[in-house]
Amino acid sequence: TMAVELVRWHPDLSMTALRFSNVMWPEDYAAFPSYDADALQRKWNLWGYIDARDGAQAVERALEVAPPGFETYIIAAADTVMSRPNAGLVAEVFPGVEVRGDLGEHDTMLSIDKARRILGFDPQHSWRDEL
Repeated sequence: TMAVELVRWHPDLSMTALRFSNVMWPEDYAAFPSYDADALQRKWNLWGYIDARDGAQAVERALEVAPPGFETYIIAAADTVMSRPNAGLVAEVFPGVEVRGDLGEHDTMLSIDKARRILGFDPQHSWRDEL
């Protein structure tokens, strides 16, 4: 609320809120395969994460290109922490919930499209490439 008011008073001001999904370092990736045993263990953020290096990229992009005004962005990796396909995870953990569109096999279920579109955020790191 304060950010909204500040940019209302100063329209040329740029304020950006980056909402990071569970920041991970490459050394954390060794535990990821164990998450498959219990889909409920990581459902709290729809199996999302962000590599710390990509988190730093998001901060850099926001500092360089964020437009005037106040905006919030979800910052997450392009994939999930799970080896199991998204459709099966959703069916198991959220039975009866209507799924609209294609979830992709392992695509993030957190909406990073706005960060990609406006900030040019482009996550480069995946746990799948590290193990």
